[in-house]
Amino acid sequence: MAPVEVLSIAYNQDYGCFACGTTTGFRVYNCDPFKETFCRGFNNGGIGIVEMLFRCNILAIVGGGPAPKYPPTKVMIWDDHQVKCIGELSFRSQARGAGGRARARRPRCAAAWRAQRAAPPPAGPVLQVRAVRLRRDRIVVALEHKVLTYNFADLKLLHQIETLGNSRGLLALSSAADATVLACPGLHTGQVRIELYDRKQTKFISAHNTPLVCLTLSLDGKRLATASDKGTLVRVWSTADGSLLQELRRGTEPAHVHSIAFSKHCEWLAVSSDKGTVHVFALAPHVVTGSEEGDPAKAGDAAPAPAAAAAAAAARQQQLQQQQEQEQQQQQGRHNPTSMLSNLVKSYVPIPLPKYFTSEWSFAQYKLTEDDTGRSLVGFAASDPHALVVITQSGRYHKVSFDPAKGGPCTQTAFGCYIVAGEDDGAS
Repeated sequence: MAPVEVLSIAYNQDYGCFACGTTTGFRVYNCDPFKETFCRGFNNGGIGIVEMLFRCNILAIVGGGPAPKYPPTKVMIWDDHQVKCIGELSFRSQARGAGGRARARRPRCAAAWRAQRAAPPPAGPVLQVRAVRLRRDRIVVALEHKVLTYNFADLKLLHQIETLGNSRGLLALSSAADATVLACPGLHTGQVRIELYDRKQTKFISAHNTPLVCLTLSLDGKRLATASDKGTLVRVWSTADGSLLQELRRGTEPAHVHSIAFSKHCEWLAVSSDKGTVHVFALAPHVVTGSEEGDPAKAGDAAPAPAAAAAAAAARQQQLQQQQEQEQQQQQGRHNPTSMLSNLVKSYVPIPLPKYFTSEWSFAQYKLTEDDTGRSLVGFAASDPHALVVITQSGRYHKVSFDPAKGGPCTQTAFGCYIVAGEDDGAS
């Protein structure tokens, strides 16, 4: 059997697990503590995309590599309890845009997943799947020029979005049950399209002047983080109104940003890139707390009754107090450093300074080793809000921690290898 090669890596929605697709199957690992959960080998059948749904037994997989197990034009719905596929979405071009055929294989168990059969689209060139995202009620698929949203229960197509060319598979989906928010490229360079499904609204954000390379949503869908192909700046946005909340500087030299991650309560933001350094930024108090008006799930509702209004006012007052306390904490040390020349120049030059001098630099950093090659993904450890998990496509796992008061270099607390160079993959 040929040595295994990693084709893709991806976290689940809360960074509690990660999955890797290989040239001979796929594997799932627990992040903290680090251990293999299960391995599925397919007799040299490659899996190019593996998307988890929290820790559920249902996964979405797409074939990949030199000998794909499934066509890269199909999303296969895998049930690991039954150790087989129970449904699929296949894609071919049509006269106007791309469509998908949904098909579910009827399982032996009557209580298992059921799905409807849709008529196949007209024959045409096949369309490769670029990305898949899952939540408990939706499956979202990114193709080269289209994003399609399906109902999870019956694989019924609910929505189609035209996008700019999306070979990187840029796609983000909120996972909170009370807010359904989707982010994908728009039709213009550097533009992000936001779908606020609960409000039935669409927002467009001109995030960058150059092509997007990375975007991510917070768990609740209220905040969006983006990076362009320059890789020097990361911007944080409100999805409710498209306003810019904070701008963060990763560095001065161009870089390819691999991943961006929000912490659970949006106090921190982490960024990994091809420069081999993971950066951690402190998010501003107004980004952390948000506001009732900026809630994508609740904004636009009918006016509350008097009792509800009083309760809302009390909640807002409590939120304001918490925000003030957080601002005080930030002033005591939890803030991103700025250029050392900023204050010096301000004292001599009574004019507005270029953005570079007022940029917010990273609060904490972690340097990967020369053996950590290929793509790197960062996430926040579930057990500790001040700990990160970093995985690399070279098969290496790092857990590191940072000082929430002082910042600076991170400390490695755990290390492992989920793929060993030259090892064979076998079915389990």
